[in-house]
Amino acid sequence: MSHITSQMLIDFVYHEADLLDTKALDAWLALFAQDGVYWMPLQPDQQDARLMGSLMYEDRVLLATRVERLKGKRTFSQQPESRCHHLLQQPRVLQVHDQGGRTRTASHYTETRADEQVIYAGWATHDLQIESGELRIRCKRVDLVNCDAAFGNIQLFM
Repeated sequence: MSHITSQMLIDFVYHEADLLDTKALDAWLALFAQDGVYWMPLQPDQQDARLMGSLMYEDRVLLATRVERLKGKRTFSQQPESRCHHLLQQPRVLQVHDQGGRTRTASHYTETRADEQVIYAGWATHDLQIESGELRIRCKRVDLVNCDAAFGNIQLFM
């Protein structure tokens, strides 16, 4: 990949959401860099994921474990399966450079299982980098509007 464009970053964000909505979880996991992380802060404007508690802070090993659990036939918390839908505003490109870039996307995320449906609102920041010639997620940070509220189980990925 020789030249990163804003449109490439925007397309990446839409593609990632589509993989989640269609439960193509192995393909979604492959979007993460080897040292990539998925972070959901517990406090508004939280700056540190390691010294402060988070709703989620998962590296590739933990993400892979969750993906395998979600695909498992004996995962009783997923009978019936959870489903999700991402409604995204157009991603805003914050930074673009030769090795990747950063986007911020406002979204509404719906997760449903059986008769329950939960809607979350917030922003996703994607820090993207080139790895093996492809864009990969270095950090996906999901800031929920009400991040400091009490939540039930969030089964899937926002």
